[in-house]
Amino acid sequence: MDGPSLGVVAMPEPEEPERRRDGRAPDRQESDAERRRRRAQFLRELNEAKALRDRVQPRRARAARMRQQMRMRTFRW
Repeated sequence: MDGPSLGVVAMPEPEEPERRRDGRAPDRQESDAERRRRRAQFLRELNEAKALRDRVQPRRARAARMRQQMRMRTFRW
């Protein structure tokens, strides 16, 4: 019989080291300033997305605020 039996296919060997999603090699050491800059950008985008969601779904946002207030009221120091 010609071809692979039982549908088994060999995996090709990687030609270069794996890369992260952002295209950088994993062995490169990033500076603290670069990491902080990327983190700040992420947090800005996250806050913008939350604000947009609150504007689009005001009832859900209000319910979430009420739940948070209830959690804070029942929290014991």
